[in-house]
Amino acid sequence: MNTLNPTRWGILACGKIAEKFADDLVANVPDAVVYAVASRDFMKAHIFGQKYEATKIFNSYQDLVDCPEVDVIYIASPHALHYEHTLLCLNGGKAVLCEKAFAINTTMVKEMIAKSKEKNLFLMEAIWTRFHPAIAQTLEIIQSGQIGDIVHIVADFGFKAVYDENARLFNPALTGGALYDIGIYPLFISKLLLGNPKEIKAVATFAPTGVDTNTSLSLSYENGATASLFSTLNAQTDTTCTIYGSKGKLFLHGRFHETKGLTLEIEGQEPQVFETERLGHGYSYEAQEVQNCLKSGKIESDKLPLQFSLELMELLCEIRQQIGLVYPQEV
Repeated sequence: MNTLNPTRWGILACGKIAEKFADDLVANVPDAVVYAVASRDFMKAHIFGQKYEATKIFNSYQDLVDCPEVDVIYIASPHALHYEHTLLCLNGGKAVLCEKAFAINTTMVKEMIAKSKEKNLFLMEAIWTRFHPAIAQTLEIIQSGQIGDIVHIVADFGFKAVYDENARLFNPALTGGALYDIGIYPLFISKLLLGNPKEIKAVATFAPTGVDTNTSLSLSYENGATASLFSTLNAQTDTTCTIYGSKGKLFLHGRFHETKGLTLEIEGQEPQVFETERLGHGYSYEAQEVQNCLKSGKIESDKLPLQFSLELMELLCEIRQQIGLVYPQEV
């Protein structure tokens, strides 16, 4: 591990989300540099690498992993490849920040975690929302008791996607579907605030390719709270989150997973609106967390431990079992 500044990042796969991450890394993360990039399409890697002034440009992921100067690799490939690419990086001695969803199923996630511990290397799922200032403020408000005990959470995420059976969102071989792509965000916020549910009831509708396009969830918790969560590829939704408490409610403005504002309503008081910071696209906060952990010698984040990611994947797999969604890699 490079103990000197800056932290030298490798970018594995050069798609749209990698571009947003790299934008924020360059603009908003002190002591960070896009050192190396890799794509199986060399022209794509070349264009990407030139934009961010990368020192090394590869058309092989193995070459990226073998690059001795790289400190940590951000994996931005499709969901279906996260498991393979995480193990490639960890086996090659590289710390990893891997995009969500972490993998396809719990077996894969357990192997990824075990490899991280075996190699004593940092690993984290890139649930960027967890590190946003708005989420820190949300937790602070709830923990202060201002809205009382959480009674119910409502959260949605939806946009209208143009149907194309070969596109990532609709392709089962690429782990397409609403649940893994965007449904993970409502599920994340409910788990962060209420823990693991005691019961889940899931229903879904499907594209001709067999992936879910609408998934609706009802959850109940040991403390008596409930949650209603929804994700869709068929309609533009408000993409908000409302946390109802026994004394009031907290509203996360759309889009809640990257919000710049909260509204707090306490019974008998005027609503309070809070503006919250979000630098750039909002990816710099998770990158900063990774760098802080690396500099502290940690192999996982205290804010987003690997156990959290494993339990989140267990929930995703339970939901898939209920709606009957099996990916080709599991057959």
